[in-house]
Amino acid sequence: MTARFRLVPAAYVVLRRDDEILLQLRQGTGFMDGHWATAAAGHVETDESVLDAACREAAEELGITVAAEDLVPLTAMHRTRRTGRPIDERVDFFFECRRWSGEPRLVEPDKAAALRWFPLDALPDPVVPHERSVFERLGRGGLPAVVTFGFA
Repeated sequence: MTARFRLVPAAYVVLRRDDEILLQLRQGTGFMDGHWATAAAGHVETDESVLDAACREAAEELGITVAAEDLVPLTAMHRTRRTGRPIDERVDFFFECRRWSGEPRLVEPDKAAALRWFPLDALPDPVVPHERSVFERLGRGGLPAVVTFGFA
């Protein structure tokens, strides 16, 4: 039997307010702490669709309710960290969301130190690199349906 290649799927909810996006400052996660990142994002769980994962992450991380029909696909990203470990082989689904119920707030302060709106043309530094590549393309209006990151 052939060993199969594995990908870890994740959902990203990019909350938009005009030309601003909501970012969180990561802390205490062990991954890219001290970097700004999409305010609501996380792994897709077993038996969960990527749309359900996006809605769940928005509720868990920001305390808001997002309807699946309000998620607009931005891009799918196939990325690698080139370690050979399955955990570092990813497929990320980025969604834009301009409508939700509730006021976004930090629900998990042990994982995020701050939550702030930023204009797409004035992103903070540092931003998680693969996410920055999506935000910069989004700001330029040239985001293709599928992108890659980390490959030669």
